[in-house]
Amino acid sequence: MTSQAEQTDQVVIADDGPVRVIRLNRPEKKNALTQSMYAAITRALREANKSAAIRCVVFAGAPGAFSAGADIGEFLQSAQSGGLRPTTIEFLQALAKNEKPLVAAVGGLAVGIGTTMLLHCDYVVAASSATFATPFTRLGLVPEAASSLLGPRRMGHARAFALLVMGRPLTAAAAKEAGLVNEVVDAARVEETAMAAAREIAALPAGAVAQSRALLRGELDEVIRRIDTETLHFRERLQSAEARAAFTAFLSRSK
Repeated sequence: MTSQAEQTDQVVIADDGPVRVIRLNRPEKKNALTQSMYAAITRALREANKSAAIRCVVFAGAPGAFSAGADIGEFLQSAQSGGLRPTTIEFLQALAKNEKPLVAAVGGLAVGIGTTMLLHCDYVVAASSATFATPFTRLGLVPEAASSLLGPRRMGHARAFALLVMGRPLTAAAAKEAGLVNEVVDAARVEETAMAAAREIAALPAGAVAQSRALLRGELDEVIRRIDTETLHFRERLQSAEARAAFTAFLSRSK
């Protein structure tokens, strides 16, 4: 990225002409998302919305990992405190309310929010080796990021149930067949392919793109309401015996 860049520890924001790239930059943890990362992404999205110069936003990760989901240490702290933190909820709402087209370059592993955030993206490019998984119910929890609404809408109930409830992972090819992914390419070509799509979108008349995108996405209020409902159930589930047992089992395995 050549024009301007901002480094915020584990998130790098770079503007390449009309395309803003938000890069998750915590490779040692497979880009597991922390509260500071959520906050940095939220700021970058809100700034892009206010900028007429930015016409498209690209999410990218590190080779081999897009995002392993929420940071497990912070997630366990959230579980103990009884719910998702405000920074996380702000990120989910910013993702839903984002006005610029979103492209994702998925170079590898996408788990939890690393998968559900893709449901808010308009164009997704995945490496042939990428995998997608949402192990919510295995932890005694429920899906988030409005994925309980957007998943069935995008993939159909059967595929969404297998992914979001049964926790069955998707290969890149299966994700493309399900409608979660637009293109599957070699890992070395993921980012260039995503950037080419972003530049193609950015070259279109911005007003026509914005109105067409809004029509395709449907009622925003419905998505925000679903995020709020999921958050409520998520908080309830964190206090459940099932979740406590799942977290205890997880901690015992990780020791």
